[in-house]
Amino acid sequence: MAKILLVRHGHVEGIDPPRFRGRRDLPLTAEGRRQARAVASWIAARWQPAVVYTSPLQRCVVTGREIAAAAGVDSTVLEGLMDLHYGAWEWRTHDEVRAEWPRLFDRWLAMPHLVRFPDGESLQDLIARTSDVIRMVLERHAADTVVLVGHDSGIRTVLLQLLDQPISAYWRIAPQPASISEVDIVEREIKVLSVGETQHLQEHGRASRST
Repeated sequence: MAKILLVRHGHVEGIDPPRFRGRRDLPLTAEGRRQARAVASWIAARWQPAVVYTSPLQRCVVTGREIAAAAGVDSTVLEGLMDLHYGAWEWRTHDEVRAEWPRLFDRWLAMPHLVRFPDGESLQDLIARTSDVIRMVLERHAADTVVLVGHDSGIRTVLLQLLDQPISAYWRIAPQPASISEVDIVEREIKVLSVGETQHLQEHGRASRST
């Protein structure tokens, strides 16, 4: 059985208020670093990962290193986990994009599967990359627990594939920073055990306040 733990990186600037972060190599905020330590402790206490794979961007690399250090395993960068390329929209606010590309922005919210970002990618491109990641995990780690540290967009598309949902359902899944989604894959059966779990962040907050 392969167990996959999908972890979104910790908090960064540009999440709230939202910007199209994409390939912008943002550091974790102080809150994000606390979240990374919390998710690392939670995973190390409950599972025995064989390896941690991360997106090349530092917000995922740093989150992944925390998990790897806590679990006593290696952390490896995997290009397939790179964030969606928003092209000309990168680092723009939603209001800025809506003002310049009103019809395309509205389509992104209503029909995300029919959008290609100006000078960027489409969700179909992202699904092709993340599908390769899942195939690699099943080939190399068929009996292991593997942690994949990635981005909001990539985690959404992986879960849509594993839940056998259409790309048009993209907005129905909303993984929060440092959340965990747990998936078991046994031969021909896929079991999505949890989506976007954040209990560890609440537990960590209570522990911090009590010390």
